Amino acid sequence: MKKLILNIAALAGSLILVGCGSVGRSDNIAENKPPEILAETTEETTLAETTAVITTDVSTASETETSITEETSATTAITSTTVTTTVKTTEKTTAKVTTKTTTKTASNNNSNNSNNSVSTTTTAAPVTQTQPVTTVSTIPPEIIIENYPTAEVYSEIPLGNMISNSNITIENYDTLIDTSYIGDKTADVKFWYNGTEYTKQIKYSVVDITPPVILNNGWSPYVQLYSQFDLSSLIGYADNYDRNPVLTYEGYVDTNYEGTYPITVYVTDSSGNVSSWTMNVYVVSSLPESSPNPTVPFDYYVQKYAGQNVRLGLDISAWQPYIDFPTIKEAGVEFVIMRMGYYYGEIKMDDYYYRNMQEAQANGLDVGVYIYTTATTEDEVREQARWMAETLGYQSIYFPIAFDWEDFDHFQKYGMSIHDLNHLFDVFYDELSKYGYYAMLYSSRNFLYNFWENKNNRTVWLAHFIDETDYTGEYAIWQTTADCIVPGIDRIVDVDIQYMDRPLYK
Repeated sequence: MKKLILNIAALAGSLILVGCGSVGRSDNIAENKPPEILAETTEETTLAETTAVITTDVSTASETETSITEETSATTAITSTTVTTTVKTTEKTTAKVTTKTTTKTASNNNSNNSNNSVSTTTTAAPVTQTQPVTTVSTIPPEIIIENYPTAEVYSEIPLGNMISNSNITIENYDTLIDTSYIGDKTADVKFWYNGTEYTKQIKYSVVDITPPVILNNGWSPYVQLYSQFDLSSLIGYADNYDRNPVLTYEGYVDTNYEGTYPITVYVTDSSGNVSSWTMNVYVVSSLPESSPNPTVPFDYYVQKYAGQNVRLGLDISAWQPYIDFPTIKEAGVEFVIMRMGYYYGEIKMDDYYYRNMQEAQANGLDVGVYIYTTATTEDEVREQARWMAETLGYQSIYFPIAFDWEDFDHFQKYGMSIHDLNHLFDVFYDELSKYGYYAMLYSSRNFLYNFWENKNNRTVWLAHFIDETDYTGEYAIWQTTADCIVPGIDRIVDVDIQYMDRPLYK
């Protein structure tokens, strides 16, 4: 406060000096102004007016508005000066000071016989005090803030959950700490104590304690006689953080001799987490052929789900080159989800997409589309989303657009982490939303449990080829078989069940 009084006193002094020694000379005000004043001066024959703004740091605990008026009376010329001062304190306190000086100076016929009078009026109006934002670096010794030393990579942890012991209330409790990569991190804990805000920095380490996930533990562990043994071609694995976990095994496999070779397999990530299992490798003279699954007539599902709050549909592609749409509708099909395209390094249109879309809509079936993709980058995924929106002509369709990434048998060959692919689905969703579309995730029960995180709770299209699924997660559509015989289609086809009481757009 002392500094404010001194500045005002200095200002008043300079203004009185103008009134005593100048007649109609507002330029002297500018020449003698305090160093922090920026003045704009207008000079006329009988009137000079100056307005200035002063910004000064002052230690005070309140906000005030002060108006100071100084008036000097004479009879000829008038000099009027108004000064507005804004003061910012260290507690975001603002004082506004307005000084107005009117100087009237005159002489009769003799300039030496002047009559000067000065009157000064000062008013102060309080301004509503806001919450101080003073941040003090020195923490009082009685304050206790202790935190856990580590956090799991990619986990979503509020700052408050990192505090193991404290005797204060944390202001930014719900702020998520940074767990985006492994290493040492810091976070600022903000709290109030005795009317003052403090900030304490805590230190923690982001670590990976999750072992790699085995996606394929050797579903078909057969090796051709005399061929080179490549264990990676028989299994699939992934890690939540490490894009290239290390594969090793113990045991012996001799492809020069037919036989059964037991081995122990290890997958180790960059943090030393290990997943292991045992398996048999079979060296054979000829690889076994897969046998076809038993087929199911479509009428089985029509009868099973009659009267329930569901609809039956199909997902179709070039694998079903001939489809009689009026016939499948008559059989009980109410919707189709069709492959628009696929991606192996470049986008390819499904050979029958336009025909399927035209015929399905012409026969009154609700439609959806999906893309089968092996994309590994954000740019690829965004390009595919844009291509799908453009191909649809930005027209609305009944179902969310499905993201079908399912090449998990040998996932490690793509050089991605689990986190990477989950992020790509979020990117796909984000890009489609720019064009007014929703996206949904297509995947099997196994990978929905062990791979996909779906943190944003997007719509799920579940694939589980069984008569009754035991999947406990949320899903809106269930692909129940890939081996259905439907009147009007000359090949087996997938059957889908839509649950009408479950949200489709999320």
